[in-house]
Amino acid sequence: MDDLIPAHFLAIAIGFFLDWIIGDPPKWPHPVRWIGTFVSKMTAILNKGKFRTAKGAFLLALTTLIVFSLVFSVTVFAYSIHLFAGIAAESILIAIGLAQKSLRVAALDVYRPLADGNLSEARKKLSMIVGRDTEKLNESEIVRATIETVSENTADGVTSPLFWAFLFGAPGIWVYKTVNTLDSMIGYKDERYEKFGKFAARTDDVMNFIPARITGLFIILYASNKGGISFFKRFAGWTKDARRHASPNSGYLEAATAWQLGITLGGKSTYRGKKSERSEIGPGKFPLEASYIKASVFEMHTTSFIFWILFTIIGVLFNGFT
Repeated sequence: MDDLIPAHFLAIAIGFFLDWIIGDPPKWPHPVRWIGTFVSKMTAILNKGKFRTAKGAFLLALTTLIVFSLVFSVTVFAYSIHLFAGIAAESILIAIGLAQKSLRVAALDVYRPLADGNLSEARKKLSMIVGRDTEKLNESEIVRATIETVSENTADGVTSPLFWAFLFGAPGIWVYKTVNTLDSMIGYKDERYEKFGKFAARTDDVMNFIPARITGLFIILYASNKGGISFFKRFAGWTKDARRHASPNSGYLEAATAWQLGITLGGKSTYRGKKSERSEIGPGKFPLEASYIKASVFEMHTTSFIFWILFTIIGVLFNGFT
């Protein structure tokens, strides 16, 4: 058992840097797609008639149990073969549960045509990573949508999975990824999904509650202060604006990014032809330009690295004293 504690932290470290450098090979099958296929087929069967809330809770429990059982079995089996086999298996499972490189690549795919003045191509690339309508967005709106996506997914795709990996290893990260996938597929507040996706959405909120706030704080503490605003003013603006966001967790990411970069996020958007308006957050010191996309990507990597470093230190110290 003593050998498994340092092995656990080593697996997280290897997985973290594998994802940072290599990411997900585009032609490889990804477990999230398998989960998504299962959820889609089960939703078609269950999301109708009476008791939709209960049926949605059942789908959440069933999918989570299946994924946890598979990942737990693979991890235990690998460690039973040899310590290094266990580290290798857990590292890979953790790496494919993170999204640093894929998030960076997706954001820069929008940045490059935008920087070249090709709005049409930038809109096309943006449409692949956001749910909002992109056909009529101008440059500042494209920048805003990209930064909001990078900021929110710093937690959803990196630090929240890491948080659960530190607590429960590869099974922990994949329970989180399962809940997050369910939330992204059925956690909508519309007529079709409001009842069916209720438990998935609430569970996702709970699992992101702590890591989202820690990540937002780390952005304020450790990311580059592009806005040149004093720490106390940034901290006060962050905590105030975070609570004005419609999401209980995303606000802590987007508000931190807005205050750190000295920009404004939020405002009007359109989803499937329906207009949506969120409170504007941030100081609005500078206009939104393409360069801020690169700044948000750098912020994502900086914050994720600090998150990994500090949680590794805390975990090692905690285990050293127990």
